[in-house]
Amino acid sequence: MTTVPEKVQQAYNQLPSGWRLEKLKFFADVRNSNVDKTIADDEEPVQLCNYTDVYYNDRITRDLEFMRGSATKTEIEKFQLKRNQVIITKDSEGWEDIGIPALVTDDMPDVLCGYHLSVFEPGADLDGAFLAWLCRSEPLNDQFKLGANGVTRYGLGQYPMKNAFAALPPLETQQRIAGFLDEKTARIDGLIAKKRALLARLAEKRQALVTRAVTKGLDPAAPMKPSGIDWLGDVPAHWDVLPLKRVLASSTYGISASLEPTGEVAILRMGNLADGEIDLGDARFLDEVDEGLLLAPNDIVFNRTNSLDLVGKTAIFRGCQDYPVSLASYLVRFRFGCRYHPEYANYVMGTNDLMALGRTIALPSIGQANLNPSRYAQIEFPVPPFEEQSKIVDFLAGEIRTLRTGATKIVTSIEQLDEYRTALITAAVTGKLTGLQ
Repeated sequence: MTTVPEKVQQAYNQLPSGWRLEKLKFFADVRNSNVDKTIADDEEPVQLCNYTDVYYNDRITRDLEFMRGSATKTEIEKFQLKRNQVIITKDSEGWEDIGIPALVTDDMPDVLCGYHLSVFEPGADLDGAFLAWLCRSEPLNDQFKLGANGVTRYGLGQYPMKNAFAALPPLETQQRIAGFLDEKTARIDGLIAKKRALLARLAEKRQALVTRAVTKGLDPAAPMKPSGIDWLGDVPAHWDVLPLKRVLASSTYGISASLEPTGEVAILRMGNLADGEIDLGDARFLDEVDEGLLLAPNDIVFNRTNSLDLVGKTAIFRGCQDYPVSLASYLVRFRFGCRYHPEYANYVMGTNDLMALGRTIALPSIGQANLNPSRYAQIEFPVPPFEEQSKIVDFLAGEIRTLRTGATKIVTSIEQLDEYRTALITAAVTGKLTGLQ
């Protein structure tokens, strides 16, 4: 009899009569795919089910658009998609993205499981739909996460997958549980989708509010004049329009170095920039950084190199009492002179029209885009009198605070629904819900 580790036993708790707690390898075949995206002339043409297909879909169906690829006959035989299989993510930059499953709904002999994924092929005693829900449950998914190795990138090998313990009720019970979860989670997902749509509308309202204020001012009766700039349009007649470089005090590239989870100086990365603000919750560190590269309150951090949709994003640094902060090499620090309010600059740089303009002047690089700060600094910006900039900043701060309060309530509600969904799945696949056993 297989000995179940105490922590695993506690996670599943007491299972109903007739249920088994056994290693996955005894009722499912587990295979890690080695089919890459390279197309070779001496291989058969195929379609590839890739990481994102699994990550963003609970089910792999025929109507998905798969990537074109090629494979050997052996790979085709081993990794072609079959109904009732479950595909999971086995590699990721984030620990939380390990073990995400998707159920294959049809036989698809021309579609193969791609690299960074694993195939679970259930045996006669295991229903694929139930296995997919089981992979989403905390008792099994936590075993996958703990079995993954890595620091900056995580990988899950076959051994921890095959030897993970899973609860197995009779086949009829598995199918009943899978049907129940299909129905209940669909309702929860529908509620979450509506709340996310409301969040999107609040974001649109915020963007429209900011754009109007920083390009037209707060006085709807103010005389206007053509700015001569397509992205800006008409501006108040008493405003100036100047290249960004005319109001910049300095711009400085970030530091190029290998970052660690701990150290003396936090180093900002693109992931630390969100909605014009900086979040240091997932900062990386260096032991020492030149003092001239340390950020000061009101510095603007500008993303110069990334995918095209991310270049040009900015955030304002408001200071940090816990440790000094610098920035990575693909970021730039903008520091403004006395004529331009940093908060106002941050709002202007975050408008959709300016972001779109920045993308048009970004230069292609290897797998990404580069928005050179000197090119960006030639873009002409609205320059109201400094006192008016301050009034606009104060106005927007109050309005955005109200919008943020509403958004926070919606986010909290979504988190509660996510937690309920997770708890419901775990309770169902471990036999804790009456009427399903």
